[in-house]
Amino acid sequence: MPLQHLPLVDPTPDVAGFITQVRGERVLSRVPFIEYIVDDVVQKPIVTDLLGREWVSPAGDRESWEAYLDNFIAVWRHLGYDIVRMEIGLPFPRKGLTGDDPTMAAGQRSWVDQHEGTIITWDQFERYPWPDPGAVSLWALEYICENLPEGMGFVTCHGGGVYEHVSSLLSYEQLAYLLVDDPDLVRAVTDRVGELIATYYERILALPGLAMVLQGDDMGFRTGTLISPRSLRELILPWHKKLAAMTHAKGIPYCLHSCGQISEIMPDLISDVGIDGKHSYEDAIQPIEQTHECWGEEIACLGGVDVDLLTRGSEDQVRTRVRQIVEACAPRGRFALGSGNSIASYVPAESYLAMLDQGLSMSGG
Repeated sequence: MPLQHLPLVDPTPDVAGFITQVRGERVLSRVPFIEYIVDDVVQKPIVTDLLGREWVSPAGDRESWEAYLDNFIAVWRHLGYDIVRMEIGLPFPRKGLTGDDPTMAAGQRSWVDQHEGTIITWDQFERYPWPDPGAVSLWALEYICENLPEGMGFVTCHGGGVYEHVSSLLSYEQLAYLLVDDPDLVRAVTDRVGELIATYYERILALPGLAMVLQGDDMGFRTGTLISPRSLRELILPWHKKLAAMTHAKGIPYCLHSCGQISEIMPDLISDVGIDGKHSYEDAIQPIEQTHECWGEEIACLGGVDVDLLTRGSEDQVRTRVRQIVEACAPRGRFALGSGNSIASYVPAESYLAMLDQGLSMSGG
């Protein structure tokens, strides 16, 4: 089925309306969109083929970065978003692995070593080159904020959450051992990471045009949390509570992107941490409709279209699933449409666009 509404030639974004939807202050008559990440591999054909612009890969010079960011903003604007989202994180050096992946622009994909940690002793903790939150350049984020089209807002966070960085620094395997063998070291690493991220937050919360924080921190897998709910409550959630309080002090919603089955800590996230919305859904774990039925009066449910379907399903299947989600969630509000996780490099651009185009069709677009 050809696209009926995209690209939007003269979009009229309304970030204020989007935020009222997230907060549950009103139910929009249209279907607002949300996305966590859109990989450059997917953005490139949208920029060149759909928008008719020249793709520029960011290099070491300011000119190429400005051209890249101009395209980045244009994609979000002309696909119907009220927001532009980008994140930058502190550099936490850690052991990693790489492998060939033809779906990636560079032909390789990297991931964290889950067996051998960078910090597993107190000596390594003391010698670790902890990053300086004030030394990280926010120029790309500042450029986006300074060049937001009228009606659009900016969404960001620290790249990677407290749990993700702790488990990466220790390795998942060593974290499991250290929670028993040396819990004080786990707490020391967690608190150092949390303190650095909180200091970084002081900088991003001062960005002009910031409308919402959508903080990623994957704490679950297919059937449960990656470490015990008790450990998450003791070590990780207090830092999310602090970040949420800092964000709320600026009058901005704090939403969480967390993969996996985390239903055991959802009451904590809502009542204690104070999240305003939850992103990341997988149909095999809990479809967004079920989460919205359970928690939709207390938090916004964001995204929802399973990435496996976006990757392997037909465009008709994607459109059918979008209709199901929108019909179930949109009438009650506190909902925005998007992928269940992110638009990864292996998601066909056609499926991504079909998802948004169907959403616009159900907005009367």
